[in-house]
Amino acid sequence: MEKPQVFRSPTAVVVWVVWLLFAVGNWVDLAVQGRDHLSVVAAAILLLATGAAYVTAQRPRIIADDTAVTVRNPLRDHRIGWAGVAKVDLVDLLRVHCAWGGPPGAPPADREHHKVISAWAIHYSRRRQFAAEAKARRSARRSTSFVPVGFGRSSYASARPAHEPGSAEADAERIVKLLEAHATAARAEAVWAGSTVEIADGKIAETEPAAQAAPGTTAVATTGWAEPLTSTWSRRALAALLIPALILLIVILI
Repeated sequence: MEKPQVFRSPTAVVVWVVWLLFAVGNWVDLAVQGRDHLSVVAAAILLLATGAAYVTAQRPRIIADDTAVTVRNPLRDHRIGWAGVAKVDLVDLLRVHCAWGGPPGAPPADREHHKVISAWAIHYSRRRQFAAEAKARRSARRSTSFVPVGFGRSSYASARPAHEPGSAEADAERIVKLLEAHATAARAEAVWAGSTVEIADGKIAETEPAAQAAPGTTAVATTGWAEPLTSTWSRRALAALLIPALILLIVILI
């Protein structure tokens, strides 16, 4: 891919923008009219709420680049190479099943480490999906019941989609397919690279010491799409919560 693809919840973006406008408007009002201690406390509470809105609405996203996928949750970031993505599915949230460790090209079941990362950025409502499918089926039955005699009822019905999921659910399914395609391609490349290294190492072993065969294996292991899972705390997210909380505490105690 030419540049990293970023997947976010459109609803979360709208919530963040609306809240930011609301908070700024209230800060301006407090700065103009507020002159007492209660106004300062209200401003500090607004600051803490804005930090919480940033962490829960603005920060979460999924970033897919050439070598790895990054799941950015409210407080933590998770990054793993594409070859370590065993599966991507949907429950209430999008989930990335990670499997890493072991020889290059090994299947996910034979990996040393396994972990499931839930992505806060992509939500999936099963109830809404089932309701959309039931509505589509009822619409299909009603449309077929009004087909005039002489027209092919079955062909008319088959021209309609089996289900028409809501836009949010359809976007979530599209993201899953895209991530799965990247992961499948990377796993296939890892298998090919692993078999190539084994063949190359076998040929080197016939003519040179075994110690000289290691660099080839190391090169495959350190390839970007084979990077293991790394999980880190976000200092910016922690600061967005802790600093306003400390300010609020100081304001209350003054």
